Amino acid sequence: MKTGIIGGTFNPPHMGHLIVAEHVRTGLGLDKIFFIPSYITPHKQEGESDLATERLEMTKLAALSNDKFECSDIEVKKKETSYSLHTVEYLLDQYPNDAFFLIVGMDNYLTFHLWKEPKKILEMTTLVVMNRPGYTKQINEIIGTNHVVFVDVPSVDISSSDIRQRVKEKKSIHSLVPDNVEEYIISNGLYF
Repeated sequence: MKTGIIGGTFNPPHMGHLIVAEHVRTGLGLDKIFFIPSYITPHKQEGESDLATERLEMTKLAALSNDKFECSDIEVKKKETSYSLHTVEYLLDQYPNDAFFLIVGMDNYLTFHLWKEPKKILEMTTLVVMNRPGYTKQINEIIGTNHVVFVDVPSVDISSSDIRQRVKEKKSIHSLVPDNVEEYIISNGLYF
């Protein structure tokens, strides 16, 4: 089975995440994609772990939009800094017959050599690099292009930070997030 992995804070998950994931899934013929919310990313955003449970629940709700999407709680359950290396090792242990595709944006690819044991990650997965607004396609000279696939995805101008700001300002987020995520944000008083 060909399995994609998309990690992130998903604070909150939005339609942009779902659109580019489906584009990558169909373009590469992936059987499924795991969305994996981090507990705390290595670059630690202020208060990130405070909403870990809520971010996980919202990501589970967002993943319901597509039967080829799943949400995994493996990073949130560990309650520690989330490293892609450990996540990939865990998934390989759980699904030894799957071929894994780690999906990242161009911004993450350009700094991938700074990640924890990037060469080991590339031995275990194929790195899928999506274009990002504001970034031109470049080759990371340190890691090269072995086990790297570049995929053009639609440019979707939606960001989690903008959604949080819109909620704070009592502006509509309808159509920016799935309906069930919007309901979760409102009913749990998030970002106000």
